This record gives sequence, C-alpha cells and structure tokens, in this order.
Amino acid sequence: MDNKISLDGLDVGYNKSIGVVNDVSFDVAPGEIVALIGANGAGKSTVLKTITRQLQKLSGEIRICEMNESDMTEEDMSKAVSMVMTEHIHPELMTCFDVVATGRYPYTGRLGILSEDDIKAVDTAIEMVGATEVEKKDFMKVSDGQRQRIMLARAICQDTDIMILDEPTSFLDIQFKIDILSVIKRLAKESKKAVIMSIHELEFVPAIADKVIGVAEGKVFKVGTPSEILTGENLEAMYHMASGTGKVMADGLWQYAAALEKLLWQK
Repeated sequence: MDNKISLDGLDVGYNKSIGVVNDVSFDVAPGEIVALIGANGAGKSTVLKTITRQLQKLSGEIRICEMNESDMTEEDMSKAVSMVMTEHIHPELMTCFDVVATGRYPYTGRLGILSEDDIKAVDTAIEMVGATEVEKKDFMKVSDGQRQRIMLARAICQDTDIMILDEPTSFLDIQFKIDILSVIKRLAKESKKAVIMSIHELEFVPAIADKVIGVAEGKVFKVGTPSEILTGENLEAMYHMASGTGKVMADGLWQYAAALEKLLWQK
C-alpha cells in the first residue's frame, strides 16, 4: 500500500537558516500511527509545523499522498492534511459547533455555506469525540479538555487522509487523555488515517503507536517499533537520565502497556 506521507532528508528550523532538527526521514502508511518523542525543546513541534507549512523547510523533501509538498496548493494541502496544534485559538463569539464547522471550509467554497452533508459531517465528528453536550456553547467558555475534543472534531470533519497532532493530550485530565487517544486510535485503524503525533506521556506510546521516532541532539535519534525504542538505554540517551533510571522507567511503561491498549479499544 502506498505511503500517505514520506519525509526524506528533511532539515527543519527557523528563519530559513537556524537548524533545529536535521535529516528527518520516515514514512507513514494508511492506518499507521507514528509517535514523535523526545525531551522538551528537542524539535518535535518544529518538525510538525514544517509538515503543515507553518514553518518553511530548510531542505529535504516532503511527499504527501504521492505529491511533492512543494507542488501542492493551499487547497491541496487543506484537503490532504488536518492538524491539531498546541497553540490555543481564540475565536470571537463562535460556538463549539461553529469551530468544528471551519473544518469543512476546504469544501464549501469562498462563501463558507454548509450543505446538509457538511452539517452531518460536523455532527458526526462532534459525536465521535463525545462533545455533543457542548456543541452550542461558546468555545471560549468550555473547559480545556472540551476545547481539545472540539479541535480534534474539527480535524476529523476536515476529512483528510493525514492527521498531524502536536501533543494532543498535554495538560488534560487522565480520562480526557484516554478518550482522545481512543478516538485517534480508532480513526487510524478503522478509517485508515495516517497519523503523526508528538506526545510527552510515554506510558501511552506502546498502546497507541505503531512506530516511534526518537528526536534528540538535533537529529532523529532512532526509528522503530515501541519495543525497539522504549528501552532503558534509549530513554537515558534521549532524556539525559542518570544511569539505571531509564531501565526502571522502561520496565514501568511495559507493565502498563497491555492494560492501556485494552482500555483504549474499550472506549
């Protein structure tokens, strides 16, 4: 099966010259979840922002749905890639439904008039993330957890083959984390979305990820399955842990892995 997104020798950074992470190369197939892990400041968000064109790449290639990203229009991108980033949006006088509905704008034309099918897509996405009870409420007056659900619903109803998620569970209560990761897992496996997500909560990585990209020291440290990457030695190298600490951490992660995976599928 063709890859939905492929990065080859990608160098990312700021101001066209300040490199943050170099030589990023990996691909994501339909139905696959790739997790980016690494210490704060390692450059995970920079990689994701470059894929979504919030930052200009320094060099290398990004291929999206068999197209070179450089040849894609903004409309092409909006129909291929949806995103949930860490920055909070501050819409004025918009209900949660209104915010989710902006995910349909690539399909509605310049006037942004929703068809019956568009409205159905918005309703379905809101129901999928369990946010029906807040859809008529002011987006700025609901909890952080509910806002995160709404932003995920917005990405879902955009109906793209690729989803980019920057720390989608950070700062949320544990139940919100489980709920959101469960939706992401089902989207990937049942709807064959290709998902790239950065995540700090390593305990969830074995349960959610098919592939792990470890980012450290300005480069991709290692690429592999969760069992290949989440070892004591690798954790100590990526997170600058004291000798022996990584093994304790890794052992704890794998104790929870099976139970967490089962829990995600139960939601």
